[in-house]
Amino acid sequence: MTELQRVGLLSSLPGQTLARLAERLERAELPSGHVVIREGDPGDRFYVLLSGLAAVSQAERGARSTIRPGETFGEVALAMGVPRTATVTTIMPSVVASCDRSTFDELVRPLYADDTP
Repeated sequence: MTELQRVGLLSSLPGQTLARLAERLERAELPSGHVVIREGDPGDRFYVLLSGLAAVSQAERGARSTIRPGETFGEVALAMGVPRTATVTTIMPSVVASCDRSTFDELVRPLYADDTP
């Protein structure tokens, strides 16, 4: 839970909600070069990078950005109901935490709704 409190997006969640999210997240240690999500695949999980680095790329546009610890990814496909919009590959050994669609919808999606006026 302490790691999640340092994630910008999730830091605004009330303590009880953050604790419920922490209980439902699955943690995985991934080697360098591991494809976490692939562009075009169905979106079924939301991710938080806890340590390491990951590269974001798109087939038509090439390298797009780097994901650093404390950043999230995978939300676009879940929130918009579209296939994955990019591929995310670890650049070095990394630790990610992820949750399924129902947990995202219940606990994380409201954070995105709050951003709209």
